[in-house]
Amino acid sequence: MKELRLIKKALLPLSWIYGFITDVRNILFDNGILSSQKVPQKVIAVGNLTIGGTGKTPVIEYLTNLYSKQIPTAILSRGYGRQTQGFVEADATASASSIGDEPFQFYTKFGTDVNVSVCEKRVEGALQINRRHPDVELLLLDDAFQHRAIRRDVNILLNDYNRPFYEDHPFPAGRLRERRHGAWRADAVIVTKCPAFRDVSEKQNICNHISRYTREGVPVFFATTRYEAPLSYESTPVQLKNVKMVAGIANPTPFAAYLTTRFIVRDRRVFVDHHNYTANDVEDLIKNLKSDTFVVTTEKDMVKLKPLVASKGYAARFAYIPVSVDFGDDEPAFVQWITSQIGNRFENGRM
Repeated sequence: MKELRLIKKALLPLSWIYGFITDVRNILFDNGILSSQKVPQKVIAVGNLTIGGTGKTPVIEYLTNLYSKQIPTAILSRGYGRQTQGFVEADATASASSIGDEPFQFYTKFGTDVNVSVCEKRVEGALQINRRHPDVELLLLDDAFQHRAIRRDVNILLNDYNRPFYEDHPFPAGRLRERRHGAWRADAVIVTKCPAFRDVSEKQNICNHISRYTREGVPVFFATTRYEAPLSYESTPVQLKNVKMVAGIANPTPFAAYLTTRFIVRDRRVFVDHHNYTANDVEDLIKNLKSDTFVVTTEKDMVKLKPLVASKGYAARFAYIPVSVDFGDDEPAFVQWITSQIGNRFENGRM
């Protein structure tokens, strides 16, 4: 631990340089030297200051469930880790390699009810969606807090309870993509991955820390991660006791902690975030697996592993844990706030 602190201290000058570069970029946007373009859809952006998982995917799914039945909705992502370039719209031929694992998870979950597309340039992506689907009125931008070329109507910043941005530094000494005061652009902050029980004074303390970096009056909402009942890779409920944990996500610690409290974890394998699984990986995971033990993964890993697992006939030995975001007592206030931001004017199902 002492060595780690010394390494971080030695890297701080590089973090100052990195932070200065991101500051310059933001100043150019703030002063109109670099422009942000308005697109035809109402835009809600969800992102973070921190490198790695802060729970963006469950929040995007929450917003999709909240609005997609009332208003034509599209999800636009960069499609990190995909093997394609440019604009790609998800269809029946889509895969994690063609659109990225998280967008493929969106498509797998929502199908044709919601348009799911990927494009490195969000403005281009939004305009392509409008040309193909002019009825789409709400655009959800996944992981777009730093993507300032597209103007947004609502900017939601996520802050991991376990890794608060206000205690961190820019890369490489820390895990921030830009300096803390980037939170000034947020219209709201959601503190994700909170413990199930939170002390009122602790919540106020967190709000006080966050308010040092946000505009006056910006609301802060608190949310936990809800782990749903496990499902097999054959999409049927399954009873678990002994499990082998497998995860290729940015921060597997909460997932590991949950499994440990619910099941007997016999073994665990952790891969890098966005790991591209291979047939050899599947054989390695199933090797020496006892008959009473399931390989248990996250939903993000499932969408990549499922085709490989099914092709080898192992689907009955694999299961995953779906997750969702739970605002608890904050849900009414959050729904009221977000609805007021995008406009609560629906006529015949349209905004």
